[in-house]
Amino acid sequence: MMNLSTNAHCGSHTSKENIPPSSKTDALQVQRAKQRTVLGVLSENEQRGRPFSQGSQFSKHSSISDSSLLVFLGHPSSSSFDIYVEEACEVVLAASGQEVVSDSCYLDSETDALQNEDFRLLLELSSGSCQDASVQSEADESLMSEEVLCVSEYAEDIHLHLRERELRSRPWPGYLEKHKDISNGMRVILVDWMVEVIEEYKLRSETLHLAVNYLDRFLSLTANVKRSRLQLVGTAALMIAAKYEEIFPPELNEFVYTTDSTYTKKQLVRMEHVLLKVLSFEMAAPTTNQFLRLFMSIHSVCANTENLALYVAELSLMEVDPFLKYTPSIVAAGAYCLATYTVSKSLWPDSLHAFTGYTTAEIVPCLTDLHKLYISAESRPQQAIRDKYKSSKYCRVSLITAPAVLPFS
Repeated sequence: MMNLSTNAHCGSHTSKENIPPSSKTDALQVQRAKQRTVLGVLSENEQRGRPFSQGSQFSKHSSISDSSLLVFLGHPSSSSFDIYVEEACEVVLAASGQEVVSDSCYLDSETDALQNEDFRLLLELSSGSCQDASVQSEADESLMSEEVLCVSEYAEDIHLHLRERELRSRPWPGYLEKHKDISNGMRVILVDWMVEVIEEYKLRSETLHLAVNYLDRFLSLTANVKRSRLQLVGTAALMIAAKYEEIFPPELNEFVYTTDSTYTKKQLVRMEHVLLKVLSFEMAAPTTNQFLRLFMSIHSVCANTENLALYVAELSLMEVDPFLKYTPSIVAAGAYCLATYTVSKSLWPDSLHAFTGYTTAEIVPCLTDLHKLYISAESRPQQAIRDKYKSSKYCRVSLITAPAVLPFS
């Protein structure tokens, strides 16, 4: 996917980054010359057991035989339903704790019938057809605007609120075990592609962090999503995140275009509906990006350090293991420490220790994992994040050499 050029200056990323839709579509259509990446179907050479180092790739030209579908979904928040979906069965809702699977629909109440229709959509994750649906998501104001972060009297309350919420909106670190058709390498390729979309449409970094959070939470609450529908889930997550975060989110047809029309508008809107239902419309998820910007508002750093911390934080989105076992606030603290040590040989300032309660010892495990990821970034097959941060807009921080060792190694 071709990245659009930018004339933004170093450190100017805090402004709204996307552009109005007036002439955006026509301009993009003219500028796109490179064949865009399509993640619709995995090639025959890419089996689940193949090591990631061999360079997993998707191809839309290969066919895949579907195994029988079994989807389990838990809703711990507002409704206590267990949903069982089996290959030739209707979707049946049962009260929590009761196992019900039926070959025919026998829901009695109108309400249950409507619920059944909503979750019937999950079957489409393994089928090629979709029905029409319309979902309107309001472009809500960001949970964490940079202007609010500068108001020091609110910073402590904001931090406590985010720390509380981050525990309720965390994906399950081992969720890939429930998806036999999806490997970690496939997810890495998908996130790399999502970064390219973010850059092409000049969207905010927070939009990327939110979209990856939606993707991981959805996959944590479902099972056996087919590889041929993984990009559809990722595209729907991007679309919802853009509606939530951006002033001018790309239009529906642009998101269809990003997949090289692998999916239709109806399929994408339908998938958006499914994803919103599965996440119980809880879109305000604390991200590593939010915590990092909050930390840097408490203890300011130079432009190089700021952008390097943002770069390391985005790199952490690529890997489920080990970074989903850490909370976003810990990852943000690790990215902050790694950036400050790389640029100025300092680590965790006393002001942030007092503000967060985190000690350097608590941050070290995540910091060590981030350091390994930072060192390996140059040699990884997926380079979208590194290419993004080679721009003068981000002070070309991805070209800064990682420290060989950390002071506590």
